Amino acid sequence: MILGYARVSTADQSLDAQADALAAAGVERVFADRISGTARRRPELERMLDQLRPGDVVVVAKYDRLARSLLDLLEIVKAVQEAGAGFRSLAEDIDTTTPAGRLTFHVFASIAQFERERISERTREGLEAARRRGRVGGRPPALSAARKAEARRMRDEEGRSLAEIARLFGVSVSTVRRA
Repeated sequence: MILGYARVSTADQSLDAQADALAAAGVERVFADRISGTARRRPELERMLDQLRPGDVVVVAKYDRLARSLLDLLEIVKAVQEAGAGFRSLAEDIDTTTPAGRLTFHVFASIAQFERERISERTREGLEAARRRGRVGGRPPALSAARKAEARRMRDEEGRSLAEIARLFGVSVSTVRRA
């Protein structure tokens, strides 16, 4: 049986392009998750792996839909192979049912891991450079220092509840509690 796996990171993203590619490849059954590729538990991926039988082939539109790290990708493909099944990635034209396909798979997986690490490294370098120039990233605080002091005064001197203070400042109770 030819089984397909599709994944998008968020619920508002569409699986249509992957589903179309899998259907064109002759996939008989598609398992689809709407969850980050870095998530350790992906229910549909686990269901698919549990149902694999010898001779089955797992097909993905792109191998990054299956895993985000080289280690995860290798572990998942190993589980597929231990079940006696093969693995195909359509975009990269990889088919682990052949020796050349297995070699190509390992080369592509290594290159993808290298690229992800380089992107992460460049991002860190950019953030460090911005900090050196005085730019601080992240969201602005919900309460300024003056408003924090005012919230403390309202709580300590006036005895107002956290919920009441939060309502007055238009923030959550936990924001007031942290202040």
